[in-house]
Amino acid sequence: MGERGGALRGQLHQLVREVAKFGAVGGLGVLVNLAVFNLVRQTTEIPVVRASIIATVVAIAFNYVGFRYFTYRDRDKTGRTRELSLFLLFSVIGLVIENGILYAATYGFDWDGPLQSNFFKFFGIGVATMFRFWSYRTWVFRHQPEPVAVAVATEAAAGAPAGAETVQAPPPGVRSAAPGRSSADRLAPRR
Repeated sequence: MGERGGALRGQLHQLVREVAKFGAVGGLGVLVNLAVFNLVRQTTEIPVVRASIIATVVAIAFNYVGFRYFTYRDRDKTGRTRELSLFLLFSVIGLVIENGILYAATYGFDWDGPLQSNFFKFFGIGVATMFRFWSYRTWVFRHQPEPVAVAVATEAAAGAPAGAETVQAPPPGVRSAAPGRSSADRLAPRR
């Protein structure tokens, strides 16, 4: 249980750090979102939900830079096109959630005063943020692939004879046996 408990604590610690970094970027994104929303509302005649969509798009751009280069900077960077496509897809879904709540409050219940609009804008951001956190960490900014033993590929490239025995590195955290000893040999007493 000692190693397992330590691994669990390590994973929990990493999740807490990730949530804190996501929260820092997301918190700044919320400020950007609300500032742009109120600026557009007060300086233009654009309707509430359209002003909100503009603000959300600006916040999405801000958040991508923050997530890629701060929160998830250690994650896999090999598929930028895939990453950006998924980020935009999940951000658009978050945009619909966020602004759907504001739309329902504004046009469904006629709650369109400045305080009401800001409340429902903020509430929509909160609901959409839960979805975004899950989707970004699961699909967009994925963990680096675990190092895989490349002995077979290396030997094949070097011209190792077919059928030659290869030794692969154990998975991370697993100690390897001494070369040439099977697991049964390791259990037997040495002479």
